[in-house]
Amino acid sequence: MYPEIPLWLSFVFILGGLWLLAWSASKFVDGASAVAKLLGISPFIIGMVVIGFGTSAPELAVSAISSSMGHSDLSLGNAYGSNVFNIAVILGIAALIRPVTVRPMVAFVASPLLVIIAVLSCLLVCLGGGFSRMDGIVELLVFAILLPLYCWFDRKSKNGGNEEESGDGEKIRHPWLVLLAGLVLLALSSHILVWGSVSAARTLGVSELLIGLTIIAAGTSLPELAAGIASARKGEPDFVLGNIIGSNFFNTLAVVGLSGTIQPFADVSPYVLVRDLPVMVFLSLSIGLFGVNYKNPRKEGRISRWMAGIWLLVFVAYMTVMFIQELH
Repeated sequence: MYPEIPLWLSFVFILGGLWLLAWSASKFVDGASAVAKLLGISPFIIGMVVIGFGTSAPELAVSAISSSMGHSDLSLGNAYGSNVFNIAVILGIAALIRPVTVRPMVAFVASPLLVIIAVLSCLLVCLGGGFSRMDGIVELLVFAILLPLYCWFDRKSKNGGNEEESGDGEKIRHPWLVLLAGLVLLALSSHILVWGSVSAARTLGVSELLIGLTIIAAGTSLPELAAGIASARKGEPDFVLGNIIGSNFFNTLAVVGLSGTIQPFADVSPYVLVRDLPVMVFLSLSIGLFGVNYKNPRKEGRISRWMAGIWLLVFVAYMTVMFIQELH
């Protein structure tokens, strides 16, 4: 997928990609915040649609290319591994930096939706013994129906949070230009970083699923990580959650659906069903469980630092089991 490059150039790509990623993420969040205020749109919807889908562009490109080349495990590993990484690591780190407030709409609607679409993916694979072109079309149709429906429902239930000032209070003169430039640089820097990482890892001779679930998944999730950290530091909890939920929504339905439509997955690793998808379902459900305000469910809940610690521990355990299974 990526051309071979010398080892020294791989390290240049990794370091340069990290620096560019951090810088562009800050600009991207600034632009998104300004656009949300300009249009009077809920910051969560901006985070879900613009940031979430925009930062998932690397997953879409990598999975589509992998699928067209017949590397189904790499394609699925990229999409599902990114979802696990998004919640356990990105949302976990963001909550460690600053506890994340969760609106009831997220806890009672967005989180269950993530669980439902994850179970749908599992059922499609189980019932067909693989992932057919029709399964891909079904996921794309579900994506096309649920996205506008959820956005409409969220807009009807918003509580005026979009009127609040941005965390940094900085006025952006050309918010759309800043948003677009930040998005382009996020995608570019993530590919530079993944390219360097994959080139350095090829000498290990590990399986495609392992590469997809680790290096590719983490690498293509770096835009979400950078945007999530920047959003948390700027005090934009709706951008943090919208970014993660939108990205996972996009990965599960659009990325996998498009990949399966391009090239059906005739042979899916059993580990995807018994390990990766169940972990993804559990983490999706935990957003709602952690984010509910149990004293008053109609008010905002809060994902605290100790909850973030649980996610990070789950990720460490997941990675440990995965390495043991894949390397054996």
